[in-house]
Amino acid sequence: MSGNDDNSNTTPLLTDQVFRSRPRAPSLRGAARFLRRASSRRMMREPSRRVREAAAEQIEERQSDWAYSKPIVILDLIWNLAFVIVSVSVLILSVDESPSMPLRIWIVGYALQCLLHMVCVSVEYRSRIQLTDSDQQRSVAGGLNTSSSGSDGGEAADYQSERRQNEDETSVAKHLESANTMFSFIWWIIGFYWISAGGETLTHDAPQLYWLCLTFLAFDVFFVVICVAVACLIGIAVCCCLPCIIAILYAVADQEGATKEDVERLPKYKFRRLGDFEKQNGEIQESFGGVMTECDTDTPIEHVLPLEDAECCICLCPYEDGIELRELPCRHHFHCACIDKWLYINATCPLCKFNILKNGNQSSSEEA
Repeated sequence: MSGNDDNSNTTPLLTDQVFRSRPRAPSLRGAARFLRRASSRRMMREPSRRVREAAAEQIEERQSDWAYSKPIVILDLIWNLAFVIVSVSVLILSVDESPSMPLRIWIVGYALQCLLHMVCVSVEYRSRIQLTDSDQQRSVAGGLNTSSSGSDGGEAADYQSERRQNEDETSVAKHLESANTMFSFIWWIIGFYWISAGGETLTHDAPQLYWLCLTFLAFDVFFVVICVAVACLIGIAVCCCLPCIIAILYAVADQEGATKEDVERLPKYKFRRLGDFEKQNGEIQESFGGVMTECDTDTPIEHVLPLEDAECCICLCPYEDGIELRELPCRHHFHCACIDKWLYINATCPLCKFNILKNGNQSSSEEA
């Protein structure tokens, strides 16, 4: 996704992009890696783990795009602006209060963090919009000016210059947002200490400042708990029920992957399990799980699958006798129902990232 090339900030939507949650919650990719390490090799083989990491990355990219969609950005800005307005209002109304702890300084620091967050989100959103518009204009110009190769060099140079400028602005905004998030975590601890150290005297000496600080602290804890819970739930779903996640993405996300015609061009196979009689013919065949036979062709191609490869890496189910499989140009195979929806969302192999659109005319036998 353009505009999110910098891996230094792959923060999901529910962390510090929306609602100003202070400490950064773990990313979906991190949750998936944690659950992957927690599972034994007997439960999940390496290809299945790679598929789930690819799915976590895909969800994270979609989540990042959603986080910077116009409605969410507007909601984010309004939410943080409300924090600033409430902070200023309470500071004005509580001029007569004399807290034993510097609660006013803490509230001012909290409001400044919200303002900095608003600036960073606005810069990132503007950069993404400019990159999207530039990509669209370039694609349209490329389609109209295919014959005028002389002017393409200048346009390409302008495009690269504009893209670098946007990426520089985005990089600065991301570093500021990361620093802001780190500082906000420290600031939360300081605020919690001042509230705890002040005790009940703050409720009498400075009730408005006390309850405002307590409300802000409680909001941060609530949203961080929600962030962690959502990340863990999605991580568990990616590891244990990936077909459901793919089905949800297929239903709600924009179909930016392969078309139905692109998918139908991929060869389809029917799986046949090797019977006991066939396995008794030799020791080598003892480890075979079945045979893939190409469908809808006069000279079908057959592939003999080892027992450990006779399963779908997406749903983790062994291939049943008579089930239809889809083989990609990279030689990886999956259930048709599992891989088709994935390719509609993302036209790359979930195992090796082979792009079936850009490399559809090539055949690679390398295993990632």
